Amino acid sequence: MAKRSKLTQGQQRRVKANQAKRLKQKDDAQWDDAHLGQAEEGLVLSRFGQHADIESAEGDVYRLNIRRTIGSLVTGDKVVWRRGSEAMAGISGVVEAVHERHSVLTRPDFYDGIKPVAANIDQMCIVSSVLPVLSTHVIDRYLVAGEALGVESVIILNKTDLLDEAARESALQQLALYKEIGYQVLLVSVKKGEGMADLEALLKDQISIFVGQSGVGKSSLVNRLLPDAAAQVGDISENSGLGTHTTTVARLFHFPSGGDLIDSPGIREFALWHLEENVIARGFKEFRNYLGTCKFRDCKHKNDPGCALQAAVARGEVAASRLDSYHKIVDSLAESRPSFA
Repeated sequence: MAKRSKLTQGQQRRVKANQAKRLKQKDDAQWDDAHLGQAEEGLVLSRFGQHADIESAEGDVYRLNIRRTIGSLVTGDKVVWRRGSEAMAGISGVVEAVHERHSVLTRPDFYDGIKPVAANIDQMCIVSSVLPVLSTHVIDRYLVAGEALGVESVIILNKTDLLDEAARESALQQLALYKEIGYQVLLVSVKKGEGMADLEALLKDQISIFVGQSGVGKSSLVNRLLPDAAAQVGDISENSGLGTHTTTVARLFHFPSGGDLIDSPGIREFALWHLEENVIARGFKEFRNYLGTCKFRDCKHKNDPGCALQAAVARGEVAASRLDSYHKIVDSLAESRPSFA
């Protein structure tokens, strides 16, 4: 028997590329225009690669292909779509176009550049927890993103049932600063029900997104607020014949009493290297009255002479911890920003 020669790296890459191409051709359902219906309005509930779950104007949900001409499509987008004459491989039609967004939350990705997360949101709910630790620095990063986006931000401290009296008092002291700045803070517990009624009232008639690190309990909150959420996702996947990992994609749910909630996947750290330093500074909204009033235009707000922010800290008008958090974010930009940014 002849000895089988080993493939070169170039040959291995071509083999993998051809296999991926064949798999994609197998998975892609294609229709001629003649087999597509009239244009309809729809709402993106979630996206999975080149597929998306779209809710029709009648409230039915279909899994559709996305036209390759569409540059960006995320949960919360309003779209124009056309249904196929029959379902093909679990796909019921094609997304044709995306309406203009009034807001879009983005985050930078080291490999893919700037990635949109969700569109047309009114309110960002920053979910934090006492485990493994209450990180005000992570909260600050999300607050900056919310201010840059121009939406309301709310801080939610979850899992309060895990706090003893001393830990609860410590958490309240850390979060009191945000109340002074003007942010709403809620303490909630799925297990004991604390704060859940207030949270439901906050979410009513708003398009909100839950953001936060992995493990802070966003999914538990969603399941408490919307007991049928998991069943809804399961039904959609079963009807289309295509499964999905629900914890790795953003998903939109409707509240029966009004309002929508987008549950986003948890991430280890919300980077901000796509924002300029002046945008980050304005993201600390208590800084705004002092920005532009320093002695030097290129003031870094550290040991610079005539720094208005440092003077405000000395007078007790700005918290030193917030200025320190700002410097940590700015100092991290050069380290985390890839060469293509």
